[in-house]
Amino acid sequence: MTAVMDPGARVPVGDRIPIRDVRPQVRGGAAPVKAVTGETLTVSATVFREGSGEIGANVVLRDARGLPAAWTPMRLADPDADRWEATVVAGPPGRWTYSVEAWADPVATWRRDAEVKIPAGVDVDLMLAEGALLYERAAFGIPDARHRDAVSAVARALRDGASPADRRLAASAAPEAVAALRRHPLRELVTSSWPLPLLVERRRALAGSWYEMFPRSEGARLTDGAPPVSGTFATAALRLPAIAAMGFDVVYLPPIHPIGRTHRKGPDNALVAGEHDVGSPWAIGSAEGGHDAVHPDLGTLDDFRRFVADAQELGLEVALDFALQCSPDHPWLTEHPEWFTRRIDGSVAPAENPPKKYEDIHPLAFDRDFEGLVAESVRLLRFWADQGVRIFRVDNPHTKPVGFWKRVIAEVNDRDPDVVFLAEAFTRRAMVHALAQAGFQQSYTYFTWKNEKEELTEYAHELAHDSADFLRPNLFVNTPDILHAYLQEGGRPAFETRAVLAATLAPSWGMYAGYELCENEVLEPGTEDYKNSEKYELRPRDWAAAEAQGRSIAPLITRLNGLRRAHPALQELRNLRFHPVPHPQVVAYSKQVRLPDGSLDTVLAVVNLDPHHPAEGTVAFDLAALGLPDDGSLKMRDELTGEIHAWRRETYFRLEPGRTPAHLLVPVRETP
Repeated sequence: MTAVMDPGARVPVGDRIPIRDVRPQVRGGAAPVKAVTGETLTVSATVFREGSGEIGANVVLRDARGLPAAWTPMRLADPDADRWEATVVAGPPGRWTYSVEAWADPVATWRRDAEVKIPAGVDVDLMLAEGALLYERAAFGIPDARHRDAVSAVARALRDGASPADRRLAASAAPEAVAALRRHPLRELVTSSWPLPLLVERRRALAGSWYEMFPRSEGARLTDGAPPVSGTFATAALRLPAIAAMGFDVVYLPPIHPIGRTHRKGPDNALVAGEHDVGSPWAIGSAEGGHDAVHPDLGTLDDFRRFVADAQELGLEVALDFALQCSPDHPWLTEHPEWFTRRIDGSVAPAENPPKKYEDIHPLAFDRDFEGLVAESVRLLRFWADQGVRIFRVDNPHTKPVGFWKRVIAEVNDRDPDVVFLAEAFTRRAMVHALAQAGFQQSYTYFTWKNEKEELTEYAHELAHDSADFLRPNLFVNTPDILHAYLQEGGRPAFETRAVLAATLAPSWGMYAGYELCENEVLEPGTEDYKNSEKYELRPRDWAAAEAQGRSIAPLITRLNGLRRAHPALQELRNLRFHPVPHPQVVAYSKQVRLPDGSLDTVLAVVNLDPHHPAEGTVAFDLAALGLPDDGSLKMRDELTGEIHAWRRETYFRLEPGRTPAHLLVPVRETP
């Protein structure tokens, strides 16, 4: 424990009042708890002392310089367990600490005893005299005159021998004095917990809507008998207004670098490519350059910078893929042979997932020149950051050492703290968690594979509560690698349901281009691979025709992203709460946050998980716990349909796939 000077006794206090089990904390403080500016965070601790004296507790946030912010009083949330808690609001970005202070409250102890003794005629004069001294001491430590005067008035009343004892005692209950001491308590025996690290980052690290697109497909031309013509940064920029109009915040590009020719893959991952096949963007590197070059078919580096500028004018941030792997033609193969593993026959080992081999890609060997790979990765990331990229989606980080990412992210964020890293780590939980604790601001999740009610609710609760102190989920509904059977078989209603869930369960969600068209043609039954995968060939889409024919769910996506911006409750992670609904294919949940003006922003959701059949029944929201009336007077507006519903604790619902995938409800404010 940290020794703290008691302002009354002026002696070191140390562990005078025990403080135990401070939460949240990550690995005992070895890794920081994460928050973003303006995010609410509940801090709790077990606080107690010997005897029966009253105590108080508060949370202290300190910035990177060690300067304290205004401390937040804690309340006794669980008297049986001596559990105290407080909600704090994260300040500006930076490396903060937080600690819990506990202290003896002599004024509260005196009031408790005086309210028993004085009416009983026990030690009346002595109690009043002791109280006067305490209130005088308390007033002396209050900095502002209004609160100081309120407390001083109690001291004078307690010393007023001409008044009856009960009236003198009643003065201590004056609302002005009670409020003053709540704000400026008289603290004795002050004890502090060890400071714990709190990393505060910018809002985009927590909340945002992502759209993934292959720039080479936008504006591409495919003509029978002629080589395909790639789209460019300029033609891809023409798609940006539509992406922004759907309400997205981030446009994510797969690798934009030169693609190798050796062992290039053909359409649908064919092992042999034709003369004009474009290959996989993840097979990075050719004679035209490596990770710090752009594919010449896309344009120049200046063209890329113009694309970034165009996106920024529309309110979009550009995220870029960072894939630490190489094609056999990458310059690193000759410039840094020590970065690769050679087999006994002298060949460079390809990427493998036995029995599969990915001969168009070589992985890196991190134990041969660890420092060199750290330095080169930091150089590359800073290079692209200087081009305007402040978000990186990292490909397969779980195949690299955790310590490597800890070093790289720390060095990049030391210079550019606003840079955000998203981990594409579809792997074991231990590794996903370790990468988040190593510094990744966001992580992909197992969300795409959680489609049944029980597994979905359990996993969403885990993300919102069990791992929320260090892992920020980004719920992608699909990726170029993942076309889940739910989408393959459920058609448009399935796409609508998953979009509603992803956009409202977590503050960050994402989709890969074509989702709005409900593309679900699979390469082979039993797989999750798209037919005519954009990973291996150009895939231009006629967006205007799709919308004219009513094949697009872009209006729903636009509505969802608009709701996310309008309701701060949907931009928080830790506030997810599920509510009982007996139907086996329906989930109900709420998200709520208190706004700076003291009002509550509340969103209730009822979602049908079955894309084939209607669902009806009753749902039981704990409206009282949400601060809402449960007597039937509550009016809720469905933000998907605009309809107004009367709502009570138990309410009937009916949801039909293709018409009403969900109710997204917000309280209707009465007009005076």
